Amino acid sequence: MKNWLITLFTIIGLQSAVVNAENAFDHTSWNDLLQQNVHLLNGGQASQVDYQGFAGDRASLKSYLDSLANVSQTKFDSWPKDDQLAFLINAYNAWTVEFILTKWPDLDSIKDLGSLFSSPWSKKIVTLLGEKRSLDNVEHTLIRGSDRYNDPRIHFVVNCASIGCPALANQAFQGNNLDSLLEAQTELFLADRSRNRLNGDKVELSSIFKWYREDFEKGWKGYDSLEAFLVTYSESLALTTDAVAQLNAKNLDISFLDYDWDLNKKP
Repeated sequence: MKNWLITLFTIIGLQSAVVNAENAFDHTSWNDLLQQNVHLLNGGQASQVDYQGFAGDRASLKSYLDSLANVSQTKFDSWPKDDQLAFLINAYNAWTVEFILTKWPDLDSIKDLGSLFSSPWSKKIVTLLGEKRSLDNVEHTLIRGSDRYNDPRIHFVVNCASIGCPALANQAFQGNNLDSLLEAQTELFLADRSRNRLNGDKVELSSIFKWYREDFEKGWKGYDSLEAFLVTYSESLALTTDAVAQLNAKNLDISFLDYDWDLNKKP
């Protein structure tokens, strides 16, 4: 009997280890909030956020943010890289929603939360990894500024609460879905003709590619140019054979569209 119990507890322990290894942090509560309050448009190419719905369940949102804040830097550093990046993406998006709620419904843009002398993204509103941080710090220091990740697809998943942004996914990132969800959101954004399109003899892109062009040229998957990145996603962009050839030769004109900073709210 004693040996049987030892074996049972060993099996349970191994099963728990497998679960923990699968996802280092449980983002289920954030996933539930997203499922309830993010409405996908055009098959997921864009999304509208029900901020009133989030406001009605703000206690759950704050509880989730508290759970993020309880993670120490040491614990975070012990996780696999995919779990780390999923954690940071979710933290950025959840804190952005909370930031909007601080003035909801009396705002038309996230820019209304800033001032003449202070960007909304520079305000220290985020409690994460033992520090009070800004959204800029999370995106540009913890994610982009870290040598751990170097994945330009993050620009299609960190959401700035604006219509010009890539869609806010209606599911949480986890270590075990990170790559597939990053890829799906990238393809969906590039397939949105209101933000990325071939127009005659030039390709018109979201300003994201202008602001963060260097991230697409750092060698991720061997890409050393924005053109190489675009060629890889030529199907999503609906590029012609001639346009692909021109991109490969770096002869295709690239321009950038105006960004719509209006709030991505549900009407």
